[in-house]
Amino acid sequence: MSRSVASSIDTFSRFSGLAIGQLYLLCAVATLYEVIARYFFHAPTQWAFEIVMVLCATAWMLSVGYVTQRNRHIGITVFYLMASDRTRWRLDLFALVIGVIALFLLAGDAMTRALESIDLVERAGSAFNSPEPMMLKSALMVGAVIYLIQLLVNLHRHVEAAIPRLLIVVVGALLVGRLALLAIGHYSGDVGIIGWGNELVGWLGEALNPTQVLSLRDYDIGTVSVGIVIALVLLMMTGMPLGVVTLIVSILCALLFFGPRGLYLVSTNAYGLLENYPLVAVPLFVLMASLLEKAGIAEDLFDAMAVFSGNLRGGVAVQTVVVAVIMAAMSGIMGGEIVMLGLVALPQMLRLGYDRKLSIGVICAAGSLATLIPPSVVMIVYALSAQVAIGDLFMAGVFPGLLLAAFYIVFVLIRCAINPTLAPTAEEVAARGAGTTSLSSDRRFAVILSIMLIVFVMGSIYAGIASVTEAAGVGVFGAIIVGAVRGRLTWSMMQVAITQTMSTVGTIIWLILGAVSFVGIYNLVGGGDFMRSLFSGLDLSPMGVILVMMGILVILGTFMEWIAILFITVPIFAPVVVQMAPELGLDPDSAKLWFGVLFVMNIQIYFLSPPFGPACFWLKSVAPDYITLQEIFMAVLPFIALQIIGLGLVMAFPEIALWLPNALAN
Repeated sequence: MSRSVASSIDTFSRFSGLAIGQLYLLCAVATLYEVIARYFFHAPTQWAFEIVMVLCATAWMLSVGYVTQRNRHIGITVFYLMASDRTRWRLDLFALVIGVIALFLLAGDAMTRALESIDLVERAGSAFNSPEPMMLKSALMVGAVIYLIQLLVNLHRHVEAAIPRLLIVVVGALLVGRLALLAIGHYSGDVGIIGWGNELVGWLGEALNPTQVLSLRDYDIGTVSVGIVIALVLLMMTGMPLGVVTLIVSILCALLFFGPRGLYLVSTNAYGLLENYPLVAVPLFVLMASLLEKAGIAEDLFDAMAVFSGNLRGGVAVQTVVVAVIMAAMSGIMGGEIVMLGLVALPQMLRLGYDRKLSIGVICAAGSLATLIPPSVVMIVYALSAQVAIGDLFMAGVFPGLLLAAFYIVFVLIRCAINPTLAPTAEEVAARGAGTTSLSSDRRFAVILSIMLIVFVMGSIYAGIASVTEAAGVGVFGAIIVGAVRGRLTWSMMQVAITQTMSTVGTIIWLILGAVSFVGIYNLVGGGDFMRSLFSGLDLSPMGVILVMMGILVILGTFMEWIAILFITVPIFAPVVVQMAPELGLDPDSAKLWFGVLFVMNIQIYFLSPPFGPACFWLKSVAPDYITLQEIFMAVLPFIALQIIGLGLVMAFPEIALWLPNALAN
């Protein structure tokens, strides 16, 4: 592979990623049009839904080249970082090889399904009757091929020796050639050399049928489950992208249970994900948050809130919590919120003379509220996995989120009352000449606009006026208006926000795709029923089973990303909770909502917990050099205790989570 070829592929991946991000803006435009047409002109459309799904799925799939070329995929790097440079090189090589195998198998089967769909011009069967299924299957095929080719380039670049590089070129050419033969043979017929090549591949596939060596049908599901868990853990510990881990495990399960034809299950489950309209809310909420961040709204909110703290000791820490709640209600993305607070609030608190550990703990804990306060991305993904209404889950998270925010505020005030040296008052700060507090008209207007945006977006969901996806689309334009009013809306700013959205969503969509495929196949072979029977056989009370589930989540949280935990556990845990609903004194729908809040609160604890709490690492990335990671871990411990207390209260009193959705339903 010449440098020019590799460079051309890199350029294509980079360009396609940057260009395809514009489709998210078009998704917002189409969604806004649907909202206006429905509620102002009483003329709902069907085409908007189908167009948005196609645009969003295309953006998801075609952004994979950019994400792969930039190595943005999510992986568990804790153990990877402990290894020597040589060991890391070998682990990277292993991950790339496994990724190439997984993507080749997926691309081949996705191509077969896509070409069949193109032949039929497969349509949605709706009033608009667009060729949505054909376009979604084509997008999956193209995305898998782009992913495969970019992985081959990365693999070629990773190896320096001449002979291995030549081997990679030959193997890569054979893999791409096989896909080309598949496409050509589909249209020209299996004649001549094309037919001979496809027959040879078919013969090899049957000869290498893995079920002839190891058929998982010969083993009980308990043994298979243990093997799957071991495989997942071992692969994750290598630092391999989580999307590749779940994808290769799902492919292996499909092959070892059903033979080569089992690949159909993988591509079908992946295609089913692209049809999931509520998932469109994720990139739209991410885009809304990115626009608000680039417009400087976080700084405006923080400055505007300063006047309300007055001479209250610890007032700046209190306002940090309040600003975090407002920002959480705008974005739903915890990592971005902690980074913003770390850049804005931490220097302010340190300059004013606040205790360092108190400042660090408040920022990490308050920033993590974006996990629980809607529109939380974690909640959206949980709702899709557990098959509950996203709007209802949003409502269920409001009071628990506000409860934790109140805990943080009360804790700060009590600490500062007991030890006044932890936080000076405004008068003490002014006496030192360290700063003043004022509220300009711009800051006041920023607060008003921000509150209006929250009211319009979240209020439309709670009132049942708009779906979550529609509200997210409106929120994008609300963020654009806020940025324009603040005088910070420029084309370059919007492009930065769109690129950030494309990269953020691109890092998780293939992980979700792999996880959905894995969970679908595992449930198909009886894994879900086995796990439910396992919990039922523990001979524990319903609350005891819930405690065991919480303990499992805590253990998994020590080395897994939240999205991997979610897709591995929720499809198993949620049905068990539904079965126990009568014993818990809840109806099935309420039980799923309640457990969803418990799950998200547990994930919030994981975000702060040493030794791998992501929130701590995010803050460290923007904190001054003299603040160590160990100091951050120590600072968050009291707030973890408050989170555990909050989790215990919601477990003991489910109405804390369920009162609001029940009240709005009645």
